[in-house]
Amino acid sequence: MSQTLTIEYPDRLPDALNMSRAEFERDARMALAAKLYELGRLSSAEAAGMAGLERVPFLLALERFGVSVINMDDEELKQEFAHARETFAGRQ
Repeated sequence: MSQTLTIEYPDRLPDALNMSRAEFERDARMALAAKLYELGRLSSAEAAGMAGLERVPFLLALERFGVSVINMDDEELKQEFAHARETFAGRQ
């Protein structure tokens, strides 16, 4: 089951941004999904669904919104690299 969120905005806003109403609303959905993903509140799959996109196109679109695809702090990234090295070393 899904819910609907309604957000009011001025009629002139899409025109002021040189966008159609559909483009503006699609970007607004993407911006909300991107921010929730960035905050760690949604997985990439959940955020993609919210934005109405498949996961890979969603991840590729994050750059437009200033959001990194890799949502890890330095320590988490170090742990991932260490795990990858251990996994790769075990295959040789």
